[in-house]
Amino acid sequence: MAFVPSLSAAAPTHFPLHVAGAPREGAGGRRDVLDPATGRVIATVVEATAGDVAEACRAAAEAFPAWAATDAAERARLLRRLAEIVAERIDDLAGLESRVTGRPIREMRAQMKRIPEWLDYFAGIVLGLEGEANHVKGGFLTYTHYRPYGVCGLLTPWNHPVLILTKKLAAALAAGNTVVVKPSELAPVSPLIVAAWAAEAGFPPGVVNVVTGGAEAGAALVADPRVARIDLTGGTATGRRVAAAAAERLVPCTLELGGKTPVLVFADAPLEEAVAGALFSAFVAAGQTCVSGARFLVERSIYEPFLAALAARVAALRLGDPADMATDVGPVISAGSRDRCLGFIEEARTAGARLVAGGAPPALDARLAGGFFVPPTVFADVAPTMRLFREEVFGPVVSVTPFADEAEAVALANDTAFALGAAIWTRDILRGHRVAAGVRAGVTWLNDHHKNDPRSIWGGYGASGYGKENGWDALRSYLTKSSVVVRTAERFDDWFAGGARYG
Repeated sequence: MAFVPSLSAAAPTHFPLHVAGAPREGAGGRRDVLDPATGRVIATVVEATAGDVAEACRAAAEAFPAWAATDAAERARLLRRLAEIVAERIDDLAGLESRVTGRPIREMRAQMKRIPEWLDYFAGIVLGLEGEANHVKGGFLTYTHYRPYGVCGLLTPWNHPVLILTKKLAAALAAGNTVVVKPSELAPVSPLIVAAWAAEAGFPPGVVNVVTGGAEAGAALVADPRVARIDLTGGTATGRRVAAAAAERLVPCTLELGGKTPVLVFADAPLEEAVAGALFSAFVAAGQTCVSGARFLVERSIYEPFLAALAARVAALRLGDPADMATDVGPVISAGSRDRCLGFIEEARTAGARLVAGGAPPALDARLAGGFFVPPTVFADVAPTMRLFREEVFGPVVSVTPFADEAEAVALANDTAFALGAAIWTRDILRGHRVAAGVRAGVTWLNDHHKNDPRSIWGGYGASGYGKENGWDALRSYLTKSSVVVRTAERFDDWFAGGARYG
């Protein structure tokens, strides 16, 4: 599969597993993949059994010794070749991602253009990975070296199927690991295509494997004794289960989980810019990112003007067909997601929050009647005790709460178990750095949001998980560091002969 197929409800495309460098049918049944804009089946994938997962892990384990022994320069060359293939097919890949996830095509084209950067980046930095050497007390030389873990289980989400896969895959492969990918059952197609392109680029069979299916396939992957490291992006509840399973086997893992991102808007920030930033942070990807602006904390002196300006901008957003370049906001991923979002809207109304934008069922073309659409919605006067303030919606429904001063703003921002993203809007450079130091978040933006780069570490703590993506931290997390201690003295000190010294 060296191309991007067009997906059609009239004739859904079937995608087999990718194991040992080739397509493979599994022992289980088939799972439908829906178009979120219409609710129709556009593809099917294999419902992998535990046996299918075991076969993929076996293929990865058999490929590991040779791949780990491959020179770093050759691994880098293959990563760059994969980057070239992706770059050549970006528009087609973006179209497929838009169809499967429901994200507007304009968004997906912008995101896809950046995918090759991660492959190129890790291809570059792995060549600079060096150990250290020291002469230490007693006439010894110590030196260090890195080793890949082996088979890595990568569990990827539906909201950024290619981007998040690439962040994990590039670091894991550059380090010399082999991988078994288990994508979300809601958006499993593009990881299979990327795996096929990896084979086309020249990666040896078994280095990149993909198994599709639901929670059972994910549990089988996490539990497989050949999996030496786990990397999950997903919900906090799933992360807890994966962490427990990894701890049982003493397997290291990276967990990038949920968030409830606070956006702090101070009165000195230009109102028009802050509102534009709020709009982008909350409603890009229909609010379905782990760092979506979810809780807007606004200084009281500009609270009502901010609400009025934000409501006007939200009313102008175009909700509709993701394939239309004019669409600003597409559907959410599933009927379950839609119903959860609508439940948050109804509960916020009942709790006494003030609806200032959205909330009503959208008027859409009849062709989209079966789609999973949620109107971009803003509630004001949301108290910290309300569910909308405390729990992750993962959809286009946000809260706005006033604050009196900097101390209250930080206290409200930190009134959560999550610690992944935060944003601060202010023109006071002293305040910006001060507040950034006080807010609990793994990633904080000053006067912007969502921006990401292969060189900028990403990851949170608390209920948002642990471990880092991007940068040297990510590459080293896929390696275990060992030391070698060498005696340089001519004579060995025989401890039990009575003449040896210690320390």
